[in-house]
Amino acid sequence: MADIKNYTLNLGPQHPAAHGVLRLVLELDGEVVQRADPHIGLLHRATEKLAESKTYIQALPYMDRLDYVSMMCNEHAYCLAIEKLMGLDVPLRAQYIRVMFSEITRMLNHLMWLGAHGFDCGAMNILIYCFREREDLFDMYEAVSGARMHAAYFRPGGVYRDLPDAMPQYQVSKIKNARAIASLNENRQGSLLDFIEDFTRRFPKYVDEYETLLTDNRIWKQRTVGIGVVTPERAKNLGFTGPMLRGSGIAWDLRKHQAYDVYDQMDFDIPVGKTGDCYDRYLIRVEELRQSNRIIQQCVKWLRNNPGPVITDNHKVAPPHRENMKSSMEELIHHFKLFTEGFHVPEGEAYAAVEHPKGEFGIYLVSDGANKPYRLKIRAPGFAHLSAMDEMTRGHMISDTVAIIGTLDIVFGEIDR
Repeated sequence: MADIKNYTLNLGPQHPAAHGVLRLVLELDGEVVQRADPHIGLLHRATEKLAESKTYIQALPYMDRLDYVSMMCNEHAYCLAIEKLMGLDVPLRAQYIRVMFSEITRMLNHLMWLGAHGFDCGAMNILIYCFREREDLFDMYEAVSGARMHAAYFRPGGVYRDLPDAMPQYQVSKIKNARAIASLNENRQGSLLDFIEDFTRRFPKYVDEYETLLTDNRIWKQRTVGIGVVTPERAKNLGFTGPMLRGSGIAWDLRKHQAYDVYDQMDFDIPVGKTGDCYDRYLIRVEELRQSNRIIQQCVKWLRNNPGPVITDNHKVAPPHRENMKSSMEELIHHFKLFTEGFHVPEGEAYAAVEHPKGEFGIYLVSDGANKPYRLKIRAPGFAHLSAMDEMTRGHMISDTVAIIGTLDIVFGEIDR
């Protein structure tokens, strides 16, 4: 009888469950994975290098395009690093707006992950449920920045502008009559804060619906329980952060342990897993959706009662009001200098990290005193998680590989930056 030899299989780079252009070379013994070798490099777009030839403000929109489902969280880390180097104070209202939109972004990320991960494992409906709520969250992005994804809303020293007093409304069309449009516009009659508050009241019921579909579903548990187990010690040694680390039982969250902006004013819990498998990580992300909802409610309540500036009054860093610019020569010069030359950041280096939906997202910034970064290094959480792919998949079946890729919650924009 002939010897059975291991053979290799290419998963990707255009596999629907690869979550980006991941080429995963699997060495198989029958259907059991002996070795998994992730190949990256098919997307490389040199974000870190490009930033060296752009002014600090021009480099900011690149952050949105790193992890393109966690846009404002990437901007957040970049702005914090610049503020650290410049010693900038951010107005309190701007800090609350940042925290609120960082949590809206966490919801956007986790809903995308939940829908796609469920879909990867064979659950069709969950994707449609999650995308229903993502539409409302994108409307919040659009109302505040004009863009549904790449917002470029956070700025060094605050945010681009204050929250609008009105929500865009649907118009009557050939497809929808006046009654259908009136129903769609029902919760859009007030300000953006009214719309967000209405959403936070509805959202817990939606999360219950996701849990009805998956949490006790026998097939879902067969696909995730005991798959991709990582011990607490290995999770720390592999550089895991975020839900991947908390899933292994370690309660580490930068929002609590290294609080930035106004997270120290927020009341929320950190969900922690027990066994470190795919199912635990699923439960954690679902609970994080509920906790983000709590944080947003607290921000809405504070923002209603506390008007104020939303960006620094240092016109070397932030543009002056347009009305002032039209009547004051000094303000006009500030505006012209800012948008042609940018601002100069003092010599030095700084590292700022945020609790990104996927883990610790860090920006290491080196300045030589010019108007462009001398060096920019990005600490992407997905990179460390993907590097553990081999260890997590050994001994599992090919179908489990897809479940493990899903639980890592990888986006290639930040991994292959």
